[in-house]
Amino acid sequence: MHSVGVFGAGLLGMLLRSALPDHHLTSDSKDAVKVGMGLVGTMAALVLGLLVASAKGNYDSQGAAVTQLAANVAILDRVLSHYGPETQDAREVLRHGVTGFIDGIWSKGGPSSAPGGSEILYEKVQELSPKDDRQRTLQSQAMSTVMSLAQTRWLMYEQGITSVSMPLLVVLVLWLSLILASFGLFAPVNGTVITSLGVCALSVSAAIFLILEMYSPFSGMIQISSAPLQAALTQLGR
Repeated sequence: MHSVGVFGAGLLGMLLRSALPDHHLTSDSKDAVKVGMGLVGTMAALVLGLLVASAKGNYDSQGAAVTQLAANVAILDRVLSHYGPETQDAREVLRHGVTGFIDGIWSKGGPSSAPGGSEILYEKVQELSPKDDRQRTLQSQAMSTVMSLAQTRWLMYEQGITSVSMPLLVVLVLWLSLILASFGLFAPVNGTVITSLGVCALSVSAAIFLILEMYSPFSGMIQISSAPLQAALTQLGR
């Protein structure tokens, strides 16, 4: 959609070329347009860089959260295992919670609601009755890890509802359309020029596509892998 609009702006520039008087297409006019479009191009590059950096930051944060979640899950299961067989119910709750989380987040494209499943796990750990100092220490560590799991899931939920800045995106597409329109305004009408404009439109649209994809890290073509959580899941209960 973006590529069509930007490419159409280039073709519109070509149509304007045939409608404008010759004295509007002199070398002086061309130089003036070049200077103006140079400024617009610089601003477009800055906005594009800002959007890419923001999208990449969001994508990396979600990837780091998945890895942190997997590590906490594995650590919690080991702590509960060392506590004793009385933690079997808590470990089952952990396993079912991780399985449901994986199925939900990658099938729905991200957290669809605020996570609350960690409360059950917290209650299971809190209900344990330590018999010695070792078990009291392990219970304390388990409760701390459960809180870390809940915090990470909340973080993923909050980051998941963040979206691309639409005003910046609209302004960027507008500026790119103006740039291609200026190219078409002074370019001869032939197949090579039209193909070049099409390639330019596809290139800048590909960058916008990547930005939108990185703001949807659990769906689309550039997905964050569930491998860390899957690997942690295979270790649960051992």
